[in-house]
Amino acid sequence: MTAIIDYGAGNIRSVEKALRYLGDDCYVTNDPKEIRKAGRVILPGVGAFGKAMDSMRASGLEETVKEVAKSGTPFLGICLGLQLLFPRSEESPNALGLALLDGEIVRFSPDPGLKVPHMGWNSLELKNDGRLFKNLPDQPYVYFVHSYYLKAKNRNEVKASCNYGIDFDASVESGNVFACQFHPEKSGETGLQILKNFLEI
Repeated sequence: MTAIIDYGAGNIRSVEKALRYLGDDCYVTNDPKEIRKAGRVILPGVGAFGKAMDSMRASGLEETVKEVAKSGTPFLGICLGLQLLFPRSEESPNALGLALLDGEIVRFSPDPGLKVPHMGWNSLELKNDGRLFKNLPDQPYVYFVHSYYLKAKNRNEVKASCNYGIDFDASVESGNVFACQFHPEKSGETGLQILKNFLEI
């Protein structure tokens, strides 16, 4: 079973719908006990970095998320859920993230011809044999909605990158912790395969 964490800042229902389509017995919860007993955990997210962390702390979930991510349970962060795994973001300079992985979250610089937020379909450049991307072509298309992007410190953890004016890190993997800047639940058959790969880990 997969626990989808509800901390008041998640794109929850589309994730739940995708998992149920794949036959997973998932559930949405903000109960630490339910999260701890899950076979897999997903941290979705939309909105602002600082507000999301405030919401997680107010819900008493920060330590639960850290505990589960460090326990060996397969853990997936999606979109803002990826960014929250890192210590800080330019979006909320005074907010502390979960700091489970090392790197920085920075804002796209406005560039002629490129709109911010980065919104729409883009191809990924796969690297370092990421387990989320098993049985996918070399440059799969996925759906993004974000104004900030990851610059991971440990380059071996980067499993996919994308180009939007610049190259940025689109997916990371470290042990049992996985994360995608894009939305697999909105990425058609490619996204379903990514979620299926996660369910099989």
